[in-house]
Amino acid sequence: MCGIIGYVGSRNCRELLLEGLERLEYRGYDSAGVALPDGSGGGFTMVRSVGNLARLRDAADGTDGDATIGLGHTRWATHGRVTEENCHPHLDGSGQIAVVMNGIIENYISLRDELTREGVTFNSETDAEVLPHLIAREYDGDLAAAVRAAITKLEGHYAFVAVHTNEPDRMVGAREECPLVVGVGEGERFIASAIPAFMSETREIVSIESGEVVVIEPDATHIYNGSGPQDRASEEVDWDVDAAEKAGFETFMLKEIHEQATAIHDTMADRLHEDGSVDMAELALDDAALARIGKIQIVACGTSYHAGLVGRHLIEEWSGVPVHVEVASEYRYRTCLAGPGDLVIGITQSGETADTLAAMRVARQRGAHVVALTNIMGSQATRDADGVMYTRAGLEIGVAATKTHVAQVVALALLSLKLGRLKWHLTPEGARELASEIAALPGIVSTYLDSDAANDVADVARSYSRRPFFLYLGRHVGVPVCFEGALKLKEISYIPTEAYPAGEMKHGPIALLDEGSPVVCVATDSHVFDKVVSNIQEVKARGAQVIAVATEGNSEIEEHADAVLWAPRTSTLLSAIGAILPLQLFAYHVARDLGLNVDQPRNLAKTVTVE
Repeated sequence: MCGIIGYVGSRNCRELLLEGLERLEYRGYDSAGVALPDGSGGGFTMVRSVGNLARLRDAADGTDGDATIGLGHTRWATHGRVTEENCHPHLDGSGQIAVVMNGIIENYISLRDELTREGVTFNSETDAEVLPHLIAREYDGDLAAAVRAAITKLEGHYAFVAVHTNEPDRMVGAREECPLVVGVGEGERFIASAIPAFMSETREIVSIESGEVVVIEPDATHIYNGSGPQDRASEEVDWDVDAAEKAGFETFMLKEIHEQATAIHDTMADRLHEDGSVDMAELALDDAALARIGKIQIVACGTSYHAGLVGRHLIEEWSGVPVHVEVASEYRYRTCLAGPGDLVIGITQSGETADTLAAMRVARQRGAHVVALTNIMGSQATRDADGVMYTRAGLEIGVAATKTHVAQVVALALLSLKLGRLKWHLTPEGARELASEIAALPGIVSTYLDSDAANDVADVARSYSRRPFFLYLGRHVGVPVCFEGALKLKEISYIPTEAYPAGEMKHGPIALLDEGSPVVCVATDSHVFDKVVSNIQEVKARGAQVIAVATEGNSEIEEHADAVLWAPRTSTLLSAIGAILPLQLFAYHVARDLGLNVDQPRNLAKTVTVE
């Protein structure tokens, strides 16, 4: 959940570290710190602060700017309170070894007790602090050897980087599940938990695999695993540096909402054809094998889980294949009934979500064919899976997912269409019609986001932004839309919000309503529209105020709702994309009206690499 940046080369690195941390702040922002050799050869200058990186910058003013090797870290707390003592980097007892870490060391308590008995004094509450002390215990003049020995003692999932004052031109990293990547420059190397940390300096990278140790020097990268040294070529990433900037929008979230048409277009791009055929060679299942699939399980967390719920509707209706959607954190601890002949899809925008990775591994061990649906090439999910489905949403900085969500839904729609043809559940004509509807989505989304209907959402949001509670209701594919819309509101506005299938309202949630309670109802055109209208009447009878999400041109809804958020017209199942747009904007404008930071909501991080 935390951000790591390291540098070794010939340049003064303090500013490089701070800039790298600013690009990683979306991964964690409880606190931050840097460690730079103090120039005497005897220790480090440590600068750490609680809060955002502006505070760290202020604290770093006046520190030695001549260091050409250093570490930086931005923290999202897992073990220990948010205090300066718990900030990374952490040092060993001699002050000669500095370490930053992402992840969790599950056996840190026993390691801490063992080290304490040996006379080690700990200065923090974190699990990470055991690392510099373990490495110091193993150190005999070779930092890489000490790191390799230390990781044999560790249990958990982690990525960390260590530096020793005795080895001023060398840095050593290790990873187990959590991400770590090397950036290659001319006479310099970067190491980080994510590419954006050094993207403005180099786009040449070397990926580090789980279970590997990497040693970086200004002119070399050495990788080791249990089998010995590994040869690995660098590769070029084609991300634009501007993707990490706001491009004129007031926030990353708003920029990314407006990038959704592009994300949809790029995700379908060369895969979807006018005749209704779909190319998905990366699934690693030929058409005959895919046609034999009799059951699909989808495992995911948060927004990705909601995309999976939409996918269930798409797959079942278009292909007739039964789908079960599971919360990954629960799936991994239940009896796994997946097996040979089943398809399991793990959805994780980052490709590093710990619970989803664990669920995928369980299913794969049972013999199921596992596919990763992810936005990040080379992520852990792609290496753990048999096949992949890449979304092509580009870099998403905002913690609250928007464009990656719609890209996931589109990827599942493409799979559903392909399955429908292979299973002969769709006629050729029906497949062509659906392909045409999917292909039209980028234009529909783009037109909507530039329309008066989208602009009017802000006015509705301001009218309700001070309400203490919201209830979201929907039916059919509107249910996952409600779940996702409510999650967006909770994530960035901190307003308590419940989301329910509308038919379940009378089984408890209706007790929450009183005079003036705002109820958001997804009432887009569909075969359940009349049912939703009935539910609207039920909540209005209790004095609630209804904010309806309705299809453009449906004048009937205005008779029943106190306010309407218009959604672009699509077919029923694809309305899951059209209807989420006004709900994203509604959450956004509520939070902005409350003066909140939508890009960095409290207590959340973009990539959840811990259980």
